[in-house]
Order: sequence, then C-alpha cells, then structure tokens
Amino acid sequence: MIVNENNIREEIIKFAAYQLLITARTAPKAKGEDSLEILLVDGIEKDRLAEQMLGMKDRHKDFVRDAEGVKKAQAVLLIGVFGDRTLGLNCGACGFKSCDGMKKAGRVSGEDFSGPNCAYKLIDLGIALGSVAKLAAIIGIDNRIMYRIGAAAKKLGYAKSDVVLGIPLTSASKNPFFDRKT
Repeated sequence: MIVNENNIREEIIKFAAYQLLITARTAPKAKGEDSLEILLVDGIEKDRLAEQMLGMKDRHKDFVRDAEGVKKAQAVLLIGVFGDRTLGLNCGACGFKSCDGMKKAGRVSGEDFSGPNCAYKLIDLGIALGSVAKLAAIIGIDNRIMYRIGAAAKKLGYAKSDVVLGIPLTSASKNPFFDRKT
C-alpha cells in the first residue's frame, strides 16, 4: 500500500486535535478543580469564525491578519475557563480581599470577555493552552495561541466560558501563523 500524505492530511489533523483536546483536559489545575471549556471547531463553523473575525476589523487591524490564519487552518481549538469559580483561597490576586468579595461584585461583560476572574483559573487556562501548543509542536502540527479567535468565538456564541482563546491547527510546509503580515 502507498499512502500519499496529501490525501489524509485532514484526517491526521482531526486525529491530532482529538489528542490535543485530551491534553488540555488533563493539564494540571489548581487544587485539581477543573473549570475549562474545550471545543474543536472545523468545517463551516471554522469558516464562520474567520468571517466573524473579519467583521471585527474595526476593533483592531490584526483581526484581519488572524482571520487569514484561521482560513488557512484545518481546525481550531477553543480553550476557555469559567473564571468565576473561585478556589476559596482569598489570595486577593483578582483585586478583591476575598473570593466572596469577587463573587458579590458580580460579572461584568467587557468587549471580549467577562470578569472579574480568579487568578488561579486564568493560570489553569494558561497551563492548558501551553500544554496543547507544546504537544502540537512536538507532533508536527502548526499552531499558535490567538486571543482574537477567542473574542470572535464568544461573539458567535461558540464558547460560553468567561475567557477563551483559540489555537488554529494545520499541517503546511511553513507555519502560516508566524511571520505574518501586519
């Protein structure tokens, strides 16, 4: 049997994306309490995501640049966190004296995300994103963590979490998510 990589590239990316979903889920979390939302977007939904980003170009010109990256991607992972789920540590990193104080302040929706957020939950998000990006690089999947993908995903209602970022995935001769035009 002879297999041409070009004929199975989409299948390879999807299989790798499934592994990356599990990598995000099993990434270490503060106190072992999981508040992540992890989604795979491809096909028509991925195209809608790129179109939403293009529609946000008035906010910042780099929405267009990043939308071009999403168009070149074969799939996009969305990884978000529900930052209102505090750990009860009363550390003050969120800007409040206690976790109860943060909860009593209520949720405020910003332009892209909601807050205030437990700092430990945001750290958990960063660890999950880093774990996914690292494994993707190890197994040869082009990727990059992008803020603007998450902002567009929230606008479309794809993600329900308070803060979400996206990781486009592809297999190309050169990573299209770096050395981008500004």
